[in-house]
Order: sequence, then C-alpha cells, then structure tokens
Amino acid sequence: QVQLVESGGGLVQAGGSLRLSCAASGRAFSSYTVAWFRQAPGKEREFVAAISWNGGNTYYADSVKGRFTISRDNAKNTVYLQMNSLKPEDTAVYYCAAGDSVHSSVVVTPTMYDYWGQGTQVTVSS
Repeated sequence: QVQLVESGGGLVQAGGSLRLSCAASGRAFSSYTVAWFRQAPGKEREFVAAISWNGGNTYYADSVKGRFTISRDNAKNTVYLQMNSLKPEDTAVYYCAAGDSVHSSVVVTPTMYDYWGQGTQVTVSS
C-alpha cells in the first residue's frame, strides 16, 4: 500500500508560481511512476505531468509544457510539481497518483494508477 498526500496549493495571481508536493508513505514508492492530474469544476480529470521511477523520463501535457516541471526525490519519498507562469485556466484540484510499471504509452490514463492522493486546490486569479 502507498499513501499519498498533496500540499502546496493555494491562491495565486496570473503569472505567479506555486510548487506542489506529493509525499508518500508505504513500501516501494521509489519504484513507482508518479503523475499529476487535475480536475476543474464540471470537467473530466486530465493528465498534467508524469515522472518515471528514477526520474529519468518525464512527460507533460501540451498545455503545461515549458511552464511546469515535475521532479522527484526518492530519498524523501516526495514528488514535486513546479508551476510557473500560471494562468486562470490552470485552476483546478490537483491530484498525485502512483502506479507500478506504467508504460510510457499510457502515462496519461488515470486508470493506470493504483494510488491517489486527496487533492490540493490551485486557484489562479486573473
């Protein structure tokens, strides 16, 4: 079992930055692919970014590429999402998710992940 807890959300003006953290407890976290998804009111959950177990591969949605950076520190059992140049359309609840052996072709698919956090709200004002 893996438990995930997100933190770092909040209210920020457009153009600002936030860093989200996903802290994990439980065994074998360092072997999991970890992703960030987000869900805005009335919309489906969408993929934001993912990182392979050793940080060697990262994946981004086109909408955040060049603005967001995902990273991980396995010694601290934590994955980060640095979000810069935030836009009002980035407003959503952000979730981290962990999955075992998630192939690169399906990192964007929520059902590939076994464990989810409770989410953290990010609100970007215009």
